[in-house]
Amino acid sequence: MATLTKRQKQILDYIKSYIDKESISPTFEEIRKHFKLSALSTVHQHIETLSEKGFLEKNGSSARGVQLKTEEKEASFIEIPLVGVIVAGQPIEAIEEQGETITISKKDVGKFGEYYALKVRGSSMIDEGIFDGDIVVIKKQSVADNGQTVVAIIDDNEATLKKIYREKNGFRLQPANQAMLPIRRKVVEVRGIVAKIIRNFEEKKNKTFRTLDLFAGIGGIRLGFEKAGFEAVFANDFESNCKNTYDLNFKTSKLIVEDIKKIGIDDLPEFDFLLAGFPCQAFSIAGYRKGFDDEKGRGNLFFDIAKIIESRKPEGFLLENVKNLRGHDGGNTFKVISQTLEKLGYCVKHKVLNSMEYGNVPQNRERIYIAGFKNKEHCDKFEFPEPVQLKIKISDLLDENVDEKYCYNGKPLFAKLKNFIKEDGRVYQWRRKYVRENKKGVCPTLTANMGMGGHNVPIIKDKKGIRKLTPAECARIQGFPRSYKLPKNLTDSALYKQIGNSVTVTVVEAVAKQIKKAMQS
Repeated sequence: MATLTKRQKQILDYIKSYIDKESISPTFEEIRKHFKLSALSTVHQHIETLSEKGFLEKNGSSARGVQLKTEEKEASFIEIPLVGVIVAGQPIEAIEEQGETITISKKDVGKFGEYYALKVRGSSMIDEGIFDGDIVVIKKQSVADNGQTVVAIIDDNEATLKKIYREKNGFRLQPANQAMLPIRRKVVEVRGIVAKIIRNFEEKKNKTFRTLDLFAGIGGIRLGFEKAGFEAVFANDFESNCKNTYDLNFKTSKLIVEDIKKIGIDDLPEFDFLLAGFPCQAFSIAGYRKGFDDEKGRGNLFFDIAKIIESRKPEGFLLENVKNLRGHDGGNTFKVISQTLEKLGYCVKHKVLNSMEYGNVPQNRERIYIAGFKNKEHCDKFEFPEPVQLKIKISDLLDENVDEKYCYNGKPLFAKLKNFIKEDGRVYQWRRKYVRENKKGVCPTLTANMGMGGHNVPIIKDKKGIRKLTPAECARIQGFPRSYKLPKNLTDSALYKQIGNSVTVTVVEAVAKQIKKAMQS
């Protein structure tokens, strides 16, 4: 047989290894990515050469049309028809399309019997490890034992993929997804049992996870997740002023202003991941740490989140709150939250992250992030991001031309400030009777109290003199990009409050990337 170049042998070995591991040939795109080639045309050239030299065969009608052409292949692999789609969800009319085939290893199927393959659509069998986009190899047979996963035909040629159980008055087709109900029928036709699952890793890598954005504020958590490749399908907050800012910056899934208690859980759209920076005032120092006993009910809003998780069973969630949540009421509050989430069937991890250490923004802001996963394997693989070097300085985020209304020069407080605020690039705070300088050279925690009047907004000194930070500058210190818009029809106090209540976008983005990595690995 003809000799191969080093690269040709590497590609042939990769194809052999891939087929041996996955029982299916790789796509040209997977080959390109594996060898970090710049163009698909290079892959085509190598495959063409390997075909001409007698090592491969090509099936132009198939996306995975590369096949081994060796005696070993003929002895170890078989081709079976890929006849159509099977729905792991609500039944649909059975469709069979002959023509395309897949190559699988003989060791994955028995010596006897006929086999065919179906592509899976839906999520009703995810707890059995069968996901949307996977391929199932089916052994043809008309009977099945209790608990086997079968291709079932019901109701005039409707097909579905479920676990089958015989009951007194018929059959129960049981989904492997706690969010879905079983199907019961007196008559069920079995067309085969699942013999092998072929995971579609490429489709899983490219999947866009859908998020539910609760207590959304001005969209800080959403923005961080969108930067990581997630897509928001619903957003809600109780504060009507937030809608002005939120809708100005997001073209889809506009903010729904409503009490979360009044939103019907069944009316929510399909989603994969729940996001919630639930109200922290009940647990923060500024909110007097009343927790679940908060008179305004802000602490108990956590249980509304839990009800949604229990009912809709998303793939996971990310909750954000103040650092003090962990130690509130001697740790009992956090214990209740953790145990509630775990009882709902989720593996939970948490960590306190400081914005200046994990978000590359000059703000000393510590917040607790609680990540939960329905799939324990995803949870085991998830790790919170590593710290990053702080490279951005306060001066990098300031505007050159600022309205005079933000300046203290010539105003009554100026006389008390001028003797203490002397250094450019430093952030100061007026504490009623004295000036506090942040020794770390970063901004102190931005809070909703900035919108309560007085002098709660951090102070700096620049070429115009002594002034407070503008709302736009505060947004940047929270990790929002310069392209983020602030509405002109809201007062500065409303904007300061919204920004102080928000999250640091860059920290959320770092966490979201880790979540996506764990769910796609």
